[in-house]
Amino acid sequence: MGQRGGRSRLGDAAAAFASNTRNRDLRRAQLSFLGAWTAEWAFTVGLGIVAYRDGGATAVGLVGLLRMVPSAVLTPLLSPLADRGRRERVLVLVSTVRGVATAATAVVVGVAGPPQVVYALAVVSTVAATLYRPAHSALLPSLCRTGYELASANVVRGLLDSVATLAGPLLAAVLLRFVGLTAVFAVSAGASCWAAVLLLRLRYDAPPRPSAPVEVHLVGEAADGVRAVVRNRDLALIVGLAAAQTFTRGALTVLTVVVAIDLLRTGEPGVGTLSAAIGAGAVLGSLAASLLVGTRRLGAWFAVGVALFGLPVTLIGVLPYQAAALALLACVGVGNALIDVGGFTLLARTAPDDVLARVFGVLESLVALSTGTGAVVAALVVEQAGVRTALLTMGLLGPVAAAASWHRLRQLDRSIGVRDRDIDLLRAVAMLDLLPLPAIEQLARRMEPVAVPAGGVVFEQGDVGDRYYVIESGSVEVVGDGRAVATLGPGEGFGEIALLRSTRRTATVRATSALRLQTLRSDHFLPVVLGYTPSAREAGTVVDTMLHRYAPRDAPEPPAGRQIP
Repeated sequence: MGQRGGRSRLGDAAAAFASNTRNRDLRRAQLSFLGAWTAEWAFTVGLGIVAYRDGGATAVGLVGLLRMVPSAVLTPLLSPLADRGRRERVLVLVSTVRGVATAATAVVVGVAGPPQVVYALAVVSTVAATLYRPAHSALLPSLCRTGYELASANVVRGLLDSVATLAGPLLAAVLLRFVGLTAVFAVSAGASCWAAVLLLRLRYDAPPRPSAPVEVHLVGEAADGVRAVVRNRDLALIVGLAAAQTFTRGALTVLTVVVAIDLLRTGEPGVGTLSAAIGAGAVLGSLAASLLVGTRRLGAWFAVGVALFGLPVTLIGVLPYQAAALALLACVGVGNALIDVGGFTLLARTAPDDVLARVFGVLESLVALSTGTGAVVAALVVEQAGVRTALLTMGLLGPVAAAASWHRLRQLDRSIGVRDRDIDLLRAVAMLDLLPLPAIEQLARRMEPVAVPAGGVVFEQGDVGDRYYVIESGSVEVVGDGRAVATLGPGEGFGEIALLRSTRRTATVRATSALRLQTLRSDHFLPVVLGYTPSAREAGTVVDTMLHRYAPRDAPEPPAGRQIP
């Protein structure tokens, strides 16, 4: 039994990677993320070296805060742009801006220009970088059809994030040793431009969203994202835990520099080596996280990831040796991988699609603010109490927050499991099976159960139609003008003709056994089905076929098992 379970997990992991490889648009989006985040990590190492040369640990912390505060303010204000149109266009724009700003940084460093100019360019690059992830996170569900495929996409993206966390600092370390600091920024600029080019040819049908207002009110639209988080305690919990984790991440931007240069005495290349250890652990963690793609416990693993991101930092203060530091930072990388697959999947499945980029914008804003705050606090503790005290204290926030949130995250896991069953039920209906994940998840959230006893009537011929029905259990008989025309069972739907054609019910539907239905009101059903081109086309075909074949007065006897209004 255990061996079969292990094979099943390995099969799920292999299928996760295969689904991303087969889907052309998903593949290009994932490779773009790899380029963007390799650029980010290489840039962060290079910027840390510039700041440390300029003013030591305090400068590293202040620069970390300086580059994050504008991002914290601007990201939620700009993220509504990704909810107004095609999200990949926002990604192309911000990647291009990052590439130009980073290339300019390379020029300034190359001519030994003032570090203040480098810091200003870092702010521009970081604002663009923090806008990239919410737009990319909001794009991924539109390229997926099921919760499994979205979890797979987040596993793969987590692996690529881990590879970038390894490759960016390692590349920076090699360039610092053999070429110089200018080359670090030049390579980072090239990676950002590559990320933009990959997204120029995405071809997919965006899921239906409400029409954006003609006038642009970015502040009001950004506030919608904030309200969505504040009003949903699950969203608020996920975002809060992410802020706790990134506080530690901000502290690490200072601590890796100080530990390498002052504590371990490995010099400037050692900064890249320590950061690469995080990436190496993240790669291994992402491969392990791929085994979780089919699990119903993403919330629990998310909590484990948050705890792992902090506890090893504390332990470095206890074991201040290079081998121990590399191993413990690798554990931080494992935690990062678990956060990617758990946190981003849960957030994407909890927030409504029409404000999804704005919710991710709120996340990135808090992440930027907490990262900058973590960097400054770590620098102050290092200056006042020493690097070992900073290590001992800065890593405790994540484990404490994870322990406090454990019960609520397990409840969230259970609710997602129930919704997955509802989505499976909807997928059994041909026209609904065509919907992308955000759209069908929207329907699943709004389904209302109805029970009908054997012999009971669901609706009569001639009634006004206001709902669509999907059979969860039991069976019904469809009767037109007193003549039975079909029998329907679990996984089949009915009631669409009256909704799609704005007409009265064309038949009577009666329960032939105890019946459990899931129902969708017309104002929930129609915008989703008609707002997405493939499902609208399929719905039209189904209705035309039904009207032609099952008109109550003159149609021949149809086979059982068809969808009937």
